[in-house]
Amino acid sequence: MGKGIKDADFVFYVSAMQTERCNKGHTVAYAAHCQQEAALDRPIAGHANLCPNSISTKPQDLETLLSTVKHEILHALGFSVSLYAYFRDKNGEPLSSRGRNGKPIISRHLKAPQWSDNIIKQIDRNDWKVRNGSVKRSIHMIVTPNVVKEVRRHFNCTELEGAELEDQGEDGTHLTHWEKRVFENEAMTGTHTQNPVYSRITLALMEDTGWYTPNYELAQPLDWGKNLGCDFAQKSCKHWIDWRRSRGESIHPFCDKVKRDPLETECTDNRDAVALCNLMEYSSDLMPKYQNFDYIPSVKNSNDTARYGGSVNLADFCPYIQEFTWKLNDIVVRGSKCQYEENNPIPEKNFALEYYGSDSKCFNHNSQMWEERTCTQVRQWQHWGSGCYKYRCNEGLLHLEIRNQSYTCFYANQELKVQLYANDWLHIGTIVCPPCSQICQDCKPELTTNDIRTADKHKTTYKKHFLKCYSHPKTPKALSVICFIILNHLIRYVYQS
Repeated sequence: MGKGIKDADFVFYVSAMQTERCNKGHTVAYAAHCQQEAALDRPIAGHANLCPNSISTKPQDLETLLSTVKHEILHALGFSVSLYAYFRDKNGEPLSSRGRNGKPIISRHLKAPQWSDNIIKQIDRNDWKVRNGSVKRSIHMIVTPNVVKEVRRHFNCTELEGAELEDQGEDGTHLTHWEKRVFENEAMTGTHTQNPVYSRITLALMEDTGWYTPNYELAQPLDWGKNLGCDFAQKSCKHWIDWRRSRGESIHPFCDKVKRDPLETECTDNRDAVALCNLMEYSSDLMPKYQNFDYIPSVKNSNDTARYGGSVNLADFCPYIQEFTWKLNDIVVRGSKCQYEENNPIPEKNFALEYYGSDSKCFNHNSQMWEERTCTQVRQWQHWGSGCYKYRCNEGLLHLEIRNQSYTCFYANQELKVQLYANDWLHIGTIVCPPCSQICQDCKPELTTNDIRTADKHKTTYKKHFLKCYSHPKTPKALSVICFIILNHLIRYVYQS
């Protein structure tokens, strides 16, 4: 035997070859451990292969590439079907049964070392809501102590048995990642879709191997599913969608807008990016356990809903809001994250007067397409719904800045009418104000419906008096301008007070 590598706890070998496994199911990378220490079974060497044909080296994709490498390292360190049975408790004692040789027993069914119910447990969901009824659904969950503590805290569900594992995919995906429906952008789910984060839940799993002590302060925040309760974490996405609809509440993070022309975008929950609902129509009915809709607003025939589902099959075909990229001839032109200046559209195509930069957030439009007008032309763009705009928080109110024009949000769902001239066109559209507290701190109390009704009544009165003043034949031109200024101040005062 050689001397090994001095002062190394773990050796990781990386290759980049287009192997046969790379050609299966659009695999981006795969990894495994190579060697374990004799005393406590801890992996001390691992290998990852990155599939060259599936990896982008463009600057905007660097973050995703780095996340992929981290993802594969974690598989080699312990998040793997071949290592679960070697996990130990906090005292270093094995959690699974051992054979005469001191190693876990190999399961013919699993084709891997057999783990105990102290590590992974099968849970039956007997009332899993699907289209036209319910089915029985069996799932596998990591039930080690720290993982259970973290998932219960994350979802705010004290009854949650553990963290659900992925039940789809081929070898290397099935049971070796977190369930995509439940943990969407946690980096240890089975496929990358957007904004990967390494959460406290993944660090808890590494602690529960018995081999590591993670630094939880370095965990990244996972917004998906946070505090959404047992109805989100333990039940189907159809149950969540139907329950929220019945209460007149948003069905986020799931969605029901079919992805088709013209595209209708919306904002991610944290308003960091413009996004699309990934709901699409398939050529045939989905399997019954993946049929998540009895009703879809834009689908007239309810019998057709069996063919509709999210584009990410690992998420149980549950449709959700997803960031995206604009492409031209399969070449990425720009992304949809608001914070990156390079995502600004070229002036000729900036129909909704968006601005991407470090001080931008996503705001929804109303249900009408934006228009561009000249004296001789009117045109509407074939996608709309949301956009990125510069904002600031001042005196307890949210303000948007569009082409150096300031617009103030006085209450949630207030519609800001925009009519601005830019790039030889008059741009006409509407931006909907979110609740101030979603973006700013120290916000003024939101106006009630009665406040708004009263303010609108005063606004109508002021406008009537203004028009009298403005249109009166004896009113000098200068005075009419003063009338206009007074009107704006009065309206502003009414909403602020």
